[in-house]
Amino acid sequence: MNNNKRQVKLKSAEQISRIAEAGQIISDIFVKIEKNGLVGRTTWEIDSFIDESITKKKARAAFKTKTGYRYASCISLNEVIVHGQPSKKRKIKPSDIVKIDIGVSLKGFFADSCKTFTFTECPPESMRLVNTCENALMSAISAISPGKPINIIGQTIEKITQEQGFNVIRNMTGHGVGFLLHEPPTVFNFADSGDDYIIKEGLVLAIEPIITSGCGQIKKDDDTWALVTADSELSAHFEHTIAVTETGAILLTG
Repeated sequence: MNNNKRQVKLKSAEQISRIAEAGQIISDIFVKIEKNGLVGRTTWEIDSFIDESITKKKARAAFKTKTGYRYASCISLNEVIVHGQPSKKRKIKPSDIVKIDIGVSLKGFFADSCKTFTFTECPPESMRLVNTCENALMSAISAISPGKPINIIGQTIEKITQEQGFNVIRNMTGHGVGFLLHEPPTVFNFADSGDDYIIKEGLVLAIEPIITSGCGQIKKDDDTWALVTADSELSAHFEHTIAVTETGAILLTG
């Protein structure tokens, strides 16, 4: 049972449109990143570009609202699962799996999204991991509609992940978003969470499957924020902010 269910704040159509404005900034940044390329650039350069892009839209990098974090994005490579801090020393190589997670706050409304990038020298099995993660996300979004249990998200993600021989990293979850960067409810990425919250129109969620080719266990990295796979296996991460309407879910960061 979800103890946070009474704290979930549904959003009006007007509020959802405001969240979508923040989401569009993220979407536009990802388009520019893909166009400009990542290989050969440092993760610090990429983060600086993201920060400048957000500021130009008169918005704020939402991750900077987290105490002690001073970057506009989290950039996590290969076995780093989440919360990788940008570095002037780390250049992107064509064999890397690069996860870029961005949050934006615009006029008091928040959106959150992540995309995993791959390049020419990425092995086929790594590509399959990344494609599986993205497919799990989009399939979970398609499964959402009012009246269904929120656990339909985790069921869908875990089923697709395991069918391809990969594992969900169960410690990592999605979340509500909109008035804050992180708010109830918790969105689990596996089937047996026991969560009985019923999806309602006006619910806004950041859905984010995080999967691995390894066992799914995690550990802290030397980086004070980063989490890595305990077995040094690769991980992939995709995230969209969505809103639940009468007929299903719509992308606010797509």
